[in-house]
Amino acid sequence: MAMKDLLKAEDIKKALDAFTAAESFDHKKFFEMVGMKAMTAENVKKVFQALDVDASGFIEEEELKFVLKGFATDGRDLTDTETSVFLKAADKDGDGKIGIDEFEALVHE
Repeated sequence: MAMKDLLKAEDIKKALDAFTAAESFDHKKFFEMVGMKAMTAENVKKVFQALDVDASGFIEEEELKFVLKGFATDGRDLTDTETSVFLKAADKDGDGKIGIDEFEALVHE
């Protein structure tokens, strides 16, 4: 399922535009701006599946670096610091990757 089928294009653009500068990404603000915080758990999990590029059932650190591109092709890459902070916030079981339930919990935190 394409991201544009789950979220409004104008919300995606507004959220991406808010975090164009390196080291500016804040996952909580981003999720709220893009409209994910108001989504059902089921729809958040659909977003997760769209972001899980290799369909492993997890978003690994390498995929997380490019997470904004999952929302729009012109999204920027996260910096190593932003990626690390995002991963630490979501990875509750410490396995170094984000599972679908961890992702949903982070969005609705």
